[in-house]
Amino acid sequence: MFVDSHCHLSFPELAGQLPQIRQAMAQAGVDRALCICTTLEEFDTVHALAMQYDNFWATVGVHPDNEGVTEPSVDDLISRAARPRVVAIGETGLDYYQMEERKGGRSVTDLGWQRTRFRNHIRAAQRVHKPLVIHTRASSADTVAILKEEGEDGGDGSAGGVFHCFTETAEVARAALDLGFYISFSGILTFKSASDLRDVAAFVPLDRLLIETDSPYLAPVPYRGKLNNPSYVPYVARQITDLRKITLEEVGRLTSVNFERLFEGVVT
Repeated sequence: MFVDSHCHLSFPELAGQLPQIRQAMAQAGVDRALCICTTLEEFDTVHALAMQYDNFWATVGVHPDNEGVTEPSVDDLISRAARPRVVAIGETGLDYYQMEERKGGRSVTDLGWQRTRFRNHIRAAQRVHKPLVIHTRASSADTVAILKEEGEDGGDGSAGGVFHCFTETAEVARAALDLGFYISFSGILTFKSASDLRDVAAFVPLDRLLIETDSPYLAPVPYRGKLNNPSYVPYVARQITDLRKITLEEVGRLTSVNFERLFEGVVT
C-alpha cells in the first residue's frame, strides 16, 4: 500500500535490524523501499540489499556533503547504474548548510567540487535515462540553476527525478515542478514547526507527490527523536491526508503510482 521512496538501510543503525524492520514494514503496509547510495564505497552493500530482497531497489550516487571518498566520474556512475535493480542516480545535489561551522569557514566559491560532482551525476543520468534523486540544502538557487544549465527542463533528453526530503519554499517547489521533477516529503512534515512546509505539501500536484522516511533520520511524530525506519512512512501519509482531505488509502495509492511512474521497473 505504501512505498518508502528514500531510505538508508545500509547504514549501521539499521543494517543489523533488517529482519525486524521488514516485519514492521509488512505490518504497516509498506510494501516497497528504495535504498539510497551515498558513496561509491557503499554501493555494493546497497545493491546487495536490492538483489537479496524483491521489494527493495537501489540507486548509485555520492552525496554532496561527503568528502574524503572516491570522486565519481560519469563512467563510474553509468557502469553501476547498468546493474540489475538500480533505478536512479543519486543521491546528489548541493549542500551549503552552515558552511562556516561544518566546512572550516569555506565559502560557496570553495565548494566548486560539489557543483562538479553534481554535474557528473546529471550527465550520467541523462545518458542512462534514469531519474535523479536530488538533495538540496541551503543551496536551492544553485541547484535549480545547474539543472537548467545541464538541460534538465522536462523535455527530451532530461533525466528528471525527485527533490527528496523537501524542506524548501513554495517558490523552489514551483521551480522543481516546472523542470518536471517530483517532490518527496519526509517525517519533517509532521513536526509542529513545519507549518510552512505543510503549506507547500498542500499545493504540490498529487501526481508529483512522493513520501519517504530518509531513515535512519527524521522520524515522524510520534517517534520524533528516535531511530527512523521505513515502517514509519504511513505517518507521513497521514499528514498528507489531513492537508489534502483525501483518504489514507488514496494517499498510499497515488504515491505508489507516482513511484512506479518515476522509477521504471519497481512494480513487484
